[in-house]
Amino acid sequence: MQSVRMYVDPISPFVWLATKQIARIEAAGVQVEMVPVLFAAMLNHHGLVGPAEVPAKRVLTFRDVMRQADAQGLAFAGPPGHPFNPLPMLRMATAITGRVERIAFVSAVMAACWEQGQDAQDFGMLARVARDCGLDGEALVAAASSPEVKAELARNTEQAIKEGVFGVPSFVFEGELFWGADRIDTLLRRIAGHRIDEARLQEFLARAPLASRQNR
Repeated sequence: MQSVRMYVDPISPFVWLATKQIARIEAAGVQVEMVPVLFAAMLNHHGLVGPAEVPAKRVLTFRDVMRQADAQGLAFAGPPGHPFNPLPMLRMATAITGRVERIAFVSAVMAACWEQGQDAQDFGMLARVARDCGLDGEALVAAASSPEVKAELARNTEQAIKEGVFGVPSFVFEGELFWGADRIDTLLRRIAGHRIDEARLQEFLARAPLASRQNR
């Protein structure tokens, strides 16, 4: 079965919204391989700042999240504060080797954080969610501090950057990138066989700019 890599970091509420669509993606005949990555490292690599760091964008982002949540019949609470430290959850998720188990854990943490207002950087909460998913929460908390898990999370992030990923959630199918919870319909069309004209895209991208930002 073909797979779709889904890059996630709990810092983004759009990851929460995207977890609600995983069953829909897999219904198209693919398996979702969820990959935890550190969004902050991507921002640093690409010379970007997160939406929450731009005041006007912060307001619009969370207004949009609440609109989308309402459209899906989801309650929005939001974490106790934002941004927060995503590393505890990312490392615990990385330590989970089972595909289905990792998806279940991440999805449950997202619901606890964004729907119930719980603290996604609290190891106690994370261990409790893991136990509710049938996992060994205490073992995952211990694994989160291991050099091996930290190194794997760093490798996953580096691989995502190599694939052109700059935000979360991002989906990669057959080498093609789809960014955002609002691009799932586009992803599904691609899975169904609809493709763009790559030659035309490359020809357009090769065109020299007619003006720079400074002289517009």
